[in-house]
Amino acid sequence: MVGVISMAPWPVFVAAGAVIGMLVGFFGVGGSSIATPLLAVLGVPGLLAVASPLPATIPASLGAAVPYLRNGTARPRAAGWTLLGSVPAAIAGAFLSQVIGGSPLLLASGIVLAIVGVGVLKPLNETLQTAGTIRRKNRLLLVAASAGVGLFSGLLANGGGFLLVPMYLIIFGLDMRQASGTSLLVISVLTVPILAAHAALGHINWTVAGAFALGAVPTSIVSGQLAQRVTSGSLQKAFGWFLVASGIAFVLYRILGS
Repeated sequence: MVGVISMAPWPVFVAAGAVIGMLVGFFGVGGSSIATPLLAVLGVPGLLAVASPLPATIPASLGAAVPYLRNGTARPRAAGWTLLGSVPAAIAGAFLSQVIGGSPLLLASGIVLAIVGVGVLKPLNETLQTAGTIRRKNRLLLVAASAGVGLFSGLLANGGGFLLVPMYLIIFGLDMRQASGTSLLVISVLTVPILAAHAALGHINWTVAGAFALGAVPTSIVSGQLAQRVTSGSLQKAFGWFLVASGIAFVLYRILGS
């Protein structure tokens, strides 16, 4: 249950949500992977920092997905197969998070961000994209890979975008804009069972969640529209560097702050 804790005032959480909303629209991530360390810095403890961004994720990802759908860059069929594998695994991961605890999960978020960012920075040539397209037609492989993403999403209480986008890029041959749009479709659904599980476990501070959503939803819609004007290559490079920098900064914060 949510206790009495010392945190930043609610307008600060609105501003934090606005920043995360921009990332949702530009990169196709749910934002929780970045929001978790940000909320921890603002005084939200442990599992509350992990799960409290979730209520904003669903409307933010849906709003940001609209321009991707209009431009035909989102892949609804691939999103459907992804959900088939990721939803059951995400529920299992959410309940496992209760066993592992908040502090290890916060540190894990930073480590995973940095590793994934390095992978995203590697350019995708035509050969890799062709191989990825072939793998994408292997539905069993797509479902299995998605289950792995779902498990980590449940553990880290995020919509999975920071893993989904690299999965689509590196393994299944989508370009950055296609990966982002498809990821947003998945996130808007995948977050529902994760949110339900963490809410049942008492991991959400609803005051923080409401203020966060107030900032995140409008900026996600605007940034989703702006992302259509940027080349896929530029978006991918920016996404990779952002993940690396964020992961390293948060790991150092957790180590030095311990």
